[in-house]
Amino acid sequence: MAKKKSDNRAAYRPATALVLAGRSPFEFEGFVNTPIYRGSTVLYETYDDLAHHRSRYVYGRRGTPTTDALGSALAAIEKSEGVLLTPSGLSAISTALLSVVKAGDHILVMDTVYRPTRIVCDGVLKRLGVETTYFDPLIGDGIKKLLRENTSAVFLEAPGSQSFEMPDVPAIAKAAKTHGAVSLIDNTWATPLYFRPHEHGIDISIQAGTKYLGGHSDINLGTISASGAALSRVQQTHGDLGINPGPEDVFLALRGLRTMGVRLEKHMQNGIRVAEWLQSQPQVLRVMHPALESDPGHALWKRDFDGACGLFSLILKPQCEANIGAFFDTLNLFGMGYSWGGFESLAIQFDCAPYRTATKWAPGGPGIRLHIGLEDPDDLIEDLAAGLKALG
Repeated sequence: MAKKKSDNRAAYRPATALVLAGRSPFEFEGFVNTPIYRGSTVLYETYDDLAHHRSRYVYGRRGTPTTDALGSALAAIEKSEGVLLTPSGLSAISTALLSVVKAGDHILVMDTVYRPTRIVCDGVLKRLGVETTYFDPLIGDGIKKLLRENTSAVFLEAPGSQSFEMPDVPAIAKAAKTHGAVSLIDNTWATPLYFRPHEHGIDISIQAGTKYLGGHSDINLGTISASGAALSRVQQTHGDLGINPGPEDVFLALRGLRTMGVRLEKHMQNGIRVAEWLQSQPQVLRVMHPALESDPGHALWKRDFDGACGLFSLILKPQCEANIGAFFDTLNLFGMGYSWGGFESLAIQFDCAPYRTATKWAPGGPGIRLHIGLEDPDDLIEDLAAGLKALG
């Protein structure tokens, strides 16, 4: 019998881990990809097996070879003890938060988080007796002053949603840990390829796998990564709530995982190229992209992150609504739609002022969020040039 090849996966670099992690071809007759397992009922061969739950799987909602493949692959990349899957990024956020709070608790949430996160805090958690205080993302070590005796969690997003402020994640995570609070972060923008939250002191790392993990705008998925006590709490809540993503979405996320590294690198290159061009345009007041040296958060990004994705924002000089409409309607390569992380370029207008509470949003002009896809950047620049010209 031939000797089995050694496979020290823990020693591989990220690009290699993306290819190997979560794959066991010879458990599935040599096929490269883990098959899609669709199912609810899992049968036991004997009564004794049933009575003593002697089975790797007990029920489809509690896991299948397909979900295990993705979870174990992501855990290897996140460098955590386990990853739980949910049907969407928002469900990952809500499940993670519900795992670490109870009635009477207080939590701290960055003022610049994804707006639906605020809706969960101000709706579901408030009804359950959990109080939320929003804080300036630039607070850093000063967050110590906001921690209360009953503060159980601190929630971050890096960079901030839409406005791209860069928090000092290690400083905030350290303050939370010293206090005994659980730290959570929405790491969708950087993914664990470009920022590894657990290595910077974060307890729970969350991604909307809908975005770059899938990469093709055709799935909804969320991921929650944790270790130790934080993982056991998430596992308990995840199981109790019956969270269960669809098998096709999990399979497509597994497929997307294999090419995420090369796609992210191209998104980053294209994004920086377009952002730098936009900085020089007379209609643009400023560009908000942490990878740009001109960005206020650049030093923190350079210290903690290994890269950037294709998502950033810009502020136009003051314009009337008709001109904004002309800008969008002139674009041919930028779709107008929510979400991001797919192969295509997208553009939306945004305004943070109605819902920010700890910080003031007064940028001096209309905000535009762009997702730069995998098209040729020169074509994207020409398209944006036509849109800016239509502003008048």
